[in-house]
Amino acid sequence: MSVSMLSVFVFGAFVVATSADTQVGLGAKVLVFPYETDFSYVTLMPLKDMALKAFTLCLRMATELPEERQIILFAYRTADYDELNVWREKDGRISFYMSGDGAFFHLPPLGTFRTSLCLTWESVTGLTAFWVDGKRSTYQVYKPGHSIRPKGTILLGQDPDKHLGGLEALQSFVGELTDVNMWDFVLSRSMIQAWHYGHKVPEGNIFNWATIEYELNGNVMVVDDD
Repeated sequence: MSVSMLSVFVFGAFVVATSADTQVGLGAKVLVFPYETDFSYVTLMPLKDMALKAFTLCLRMATELPEERQIILFAYRTADYDELNVWREKDGRISFYMSGDGAFFHLPPLGTFRTSLCLTWESVTGLTAFWVDGKRSTYQVYKPGHSIRPKGTILLGQDPDKHLGGLEALQSFVGELTDVNMWDFVLSRSMIQAWHYGHKVPEGNIFNWATIEYELNGNVMVVDDD
């Protein structure tokens, strides 16, 4: 298992990132968040403005954190709002929030074996759904007419309670994240299923894991996706 970083120190079994320099491309790589902290996260740089009226967000993840532990899976925040946050709640439900109250879904439990998770939403109807390993949840209607605002910060591993601050260890992600891709439109069922099985789909035009620009902060490892 190889580890890729600009500058690291090795403490026991952990490789600790000390540089927040921008790096490019995570194709065939996995981000490992080895333990709970209030300072470890990865900043993602989108390919285009995050002013969105629709999106598909997909990622693959695994965690051994207990089901009653809240976990942040994805966070996008502007100066005043949580524009798009995805959570596993303390009761095990998966949720997402856009500038206020959230939408909550009863999905199969997240665990130590990798789960493919996608989220789709579009503003015209408000239709939204999670997709687990290529299977769609029941649709919900959430915030029709809403728009996601640009000029924020996107983090993996932490939830900023204010713009670039207010991190909490008990909400941090612990486990593995990979293949984070995002589009500014809703992918079809066949495309989401193709992505789940590793087949070719249109490249993410907001995030493309193979070419993504990112910054490592704190104790985050980049390893081969063996």
